Amino acid sequence: MLKLDRCVIRNGNFDLRADISIAAGSSTAIIGPSGAGKSTLLEAVAGFRDLDRGQVFWQGKTISDLHPGKRPIAMLFQDGNLFPHLTAEQNVALGLRANGRLSPSEHAQVQSALDRVALPDLGGRKPAELSGGQQSRVALARVLVQRRQLLLLDEPFAALGPALKAEMLDLVAELVAETGTTLLMVSHDPQDARRIASHTVLVADNQAHAPAPTAQLLDNPPPQLRAYLG
Repeated sequence: MLKLDRCVIRNGNFDLRADISIAAGSSTAIIGPSGAGKSTLLEAVAGFRDLDRGQVFWQGKTISDLHPGKRPIAMLFQDGNLFPHLTAEQNVALGLRANGRLSPSEHAQVQSALDRVALPDLGGRKPAELSGGQQSRVALARVLVQRRQLLLLDEPFAALGPALKAEMLDLVAELVAETGTTLLMVSHDPQDARRIASHTVLVADNQAHAPAPTAQLLDNPPPQLRAYLG
């Protein structure tokens, strides 16, 4: 279980409160108005933003004092963070080793990840030679080789067209189901939540609210969410 225990997260003059629990192996969306603190919440879990108060626990052990790289977390950002001078294979390899120097078995892991995201023959291409959807797949493959217990998505597919975004979300759903990974996904689109998240956290009014079943929350939204959805 992922638990944010009486957390206060500060971002400039903005404070976000979070006292919630996320079941291990679940897929949870994080939605709410722009500027409400969705990405701030994700950054605090990942360790990229310090807590003003409280603790973050994973499986009963605190991870609040761990460096981001030491947490059982992989995070996929909005731009994918691919290095333009490296090939797709080299970008994926960074998920295993920062220097990119891999053993034969690690090279096999990289190729397996590229195969899994349907890019078996494109490992030698650089990002500029790939479509937007292919770049997203490379970024996902890099996350895949890390084999972390938690996957955090900060709208990495927002720039894709509707059909391609749906395809990528379905691929994420398949991967987390296969591996038992716990997924937290920030989205502005409630249809994304309906598509792959069993539960949804509403972030509004400086508060991350407890996860609720996605269909129930979106079919009967509270006032803060109704105002956002229109």
